[in-house]
Amino acid sequence: MSKLRAVVLGSGNIGTDLAIKLMRSPWLECRGLVGRSLTSAGLAKAQSLGIPVSANGIAFIENHPDSCDVVFDATSAASHHEHAPVLERMGKLVIDLTPAKIGPLCVPSVNLNDCLEAPNVNMVTCGGQASSPIAYALGQTHDDIEYIEVVSSIASRSAGPATRRNLDEYIHTTEAALKKFSGAQNAKAILNLNPAVPCINMQTTVFAKTPNPDIEAFTSALNKIVAEIQAYIPGYEIILQPRLDNGRIATMVRVIGRGDFLPAYAGNLDIINCAAIAVAEGYAQRRIVDADSPKLRVVQ
Repeated sequence: MSKLRAVVLGSGNIGTDLAIKLMRSPWLECRGLVGRSLTSAGLAKAQSLGIPVSANGIAFIENHPDSCDVVFDATSAASHHEHAPVLERMGKLVIDLTPAKIGPLCVPSVNLNDCLEAPNVNMVTCGGQASSPIAYALGQTHDDIEYIEVVSSIASRSAGPATRRNLDEYIHTTEAALKKFSGAQNAKAILNLNPAVPCINMQTTVFAKTPNPDIEAFTSALNKIVAEIQAYIPGYEIILQPRLDNGRIATMVRVIGRGDFLPAYAGNLDIINCAAIAVAEGYAQRRIVDADSPKLRVVQ
């Protein structure tokens, strides 16, 4: 079975972790990790694993147009605004892990199929991937959500320079996803970078205000969507079951990573990278059809 060829733009924490994860995919082949400095730890790690590397940035893809079918952009929101038109002209499928918000906001457990026709898909944020499924379950069981608030806490060591530069975009993009998937009138997102040692696991708390809270219905919808999420993010776990807290619905999720590039506490990397791979694998499966035999083949 032929695989969809993938290149990762950005050799920071997210990009490096993503390139390593791609090596396990039955549908995707990592054809390169591209950064801007050959001395970066990410490129060194990729090279040690046999992944082709380049320090030429997006120029690598422009100079090697046949190197990939899909590009994962793990740089920054500002950089993605520069990359997107170039990749569009080249006809590449683009999965954007920055909060640039150019393409449709995608959370695989919620709207994967709706996004597979788009040439550029936005993976929201790490906090957005953790909280949007919860927001969706709230929206499915309540049509009168007045306010939703999300507080994500991650280990400071898991937040690289690009994440820190993009904090404003992170907030705006996460809030846009919360409104989109819950139907809430107002939304607020908060990100805490916790410097504690030992490092904390990623945790995200969701509060929602509604005049008619239905905890039983929400819990049932949430359990169903959590089972779907765990198919691609096994470390996703509800650690505070839905309840009323001062008149608000409250619940909390913890995400423990696989420890591919950073330790398991960096669940914020795992959740957005696993979600991005789920989208790319969805693209790949769309390109595969059943031949006369049970074997699958790529449609040219």
